Amino acid sequence: MMLKTGRYVLIASLTLWLVGCGDHYARQAPIEKVNPATVAPEPPPVTTVPAIPRIPGQPEAVPVTPPVRHYQWEATIQPMIDQMLQAKGVNPGSVLLVDNMNNRTNGALDIDQATSVLRNAADNNGKLTLVSPQQLTAARQQLGLSPQDSLGGRSKAIGIARSVGAQYVLYSSVTGSASLPELKMQLMLVQTGEIIWSGKGVIQQQ
Repeated sequence: MMLKTGRYVLIASLTLWLVGCGDHYARQAPIEKVNPATVAPEPPPVTTVPAIPRIPGQPEAVPVTPPVRHYQWEATIQPMIDQMLQAKGVNPGSVLLVDNMNNRTNGALDIDQATSVLRNAADNNGKLTLVSPQQLTAARQQLGLSPQDSLGGRSKAIGIARSVGAQYVLYSSVTGSASLPELKMQLMLVQTGEIIWSGKGVIQQQ
């Protein structure tokens, strides 16, 4: 009788212990499953490039500015204009359109200054009348060109000369090397496009 009672007590104790363990695990928080897609990737390591130390006493590098070239435009342009006015087919009192000079060299030139010298030389000739700046500006606006743009080609220059009533067009360009450029001029009849005079000269630097 005592043996049976001891077994019952042992079984009851084991049962209570198992029930207590079950309640303990039931009270623990459930384990959440982590979705790998929602985990932000770790940022890549930041690498820094060390600065190159400057050698004491060594001068800092200074950008080299190309030298500014100054040309003797008038010394070349004026004699060529004088030759042009003596050409056969140039009638006194006619109207002349002077186009902007074209830079076709391998470098930068002060082409605005060159064009200004060219127009002044052609304006003070006493034989031909130049198209006024106001007329030329209005004609350029009709073609959609800015005052600094060249007419781009002989045919366009002749077309704008017809619109302002000019009989001649002076087309000029600078070619060759920027260190020793060559100026070329052509005087054309607006009515036919014929070249009635051409000349060229080397532009010397000052």
